[in-house]
Amino acid sequence: MKLEIKNLTKAFGGIKAMDDVSLTFPSGSLSAVIGPNGAGKSTFFNLISGAFPADSGEVLLEGQDVLRLSKAERMRRGIGRAFQVASCFPTMTVAENLMATVTAHVGQWGNISRRFPPPGVRERAEEVMELVGLNKVSNVEAAILSHGDQKLLDIAIALALEPKVLLLDEPTAGMGPDERWRMIERVRGLWERGKLTLVFIEHDMDIVFQIASTIRVLCYGRVLAEGTPAEIRNNPAVIEAYLGAEHSGEAA
Repeated sequence: MKLEIKNLTKAFGGIKAMDDVSLTFPSGSLSAVIGPNGAGKSTFFNLISGAFPADSGEVLLEGQDVLRLSKAERMRRGIGRAFQVASCFPTMTVAENLMATVTAHVGQWGNISRRFPPPGVRERAEEVMELVGLNKVSNVEAAILSHGDQKLLDIAIALALEPKVLLLDEPTAGMGPDERWRMIERVRGLWERGKLTLVFIEHDMDIVFQIASTIRVLCYGRVLAEGTPAEIRNNPAVIEAYLGAEHSGEAA
């Protein structure tokens, strides 16, 4: 599903957190959004997903503007999101978290707490657990999962909603080097199998440059640059504002 952002603007008091941003994410693309702290990256995701109301602009899914729709309606239209800090039910098992999500998604809110889920719910939950690699911990409570598995569960919850556009906010945050690469390879595999339009925020530039086909750079709520990894690595404005001397030397 194609995602287009047109003239998106959001101010908090007198500060423009998002200043007339326009970007296009082609259907099936894998893109990264980077930028220094305070650049507006999480605000950008919040405006797309409906967590914050925008002051003006458009968020187009296949040409249809969803900016005035609720967060729940945007999810139904195909926008899914996983957060920097995993958002799940800590006292429920992995399987229970996913069954509750699927049950709600199919409009069966009244059946969430029942012992036996509606037809097809358990099967869908098992499918998603297999997809993200959580089937071996299906009966473990979310609160006692490893940090990496909690992040995977958050992604699994987003996938259970059958998104066409998936927003991942720092999927490797808080992980060690080896765990980061395992996570990002899992993300790449999900993108390849699901044919999703996937956009992720990430601070690890080695990861960004290796897996993103297109990179967008935000700085103080504006688009500083966009292009391929090679173009971004060699962009003087990006080097000065964000990448710094280390990556400047690599570019040279």
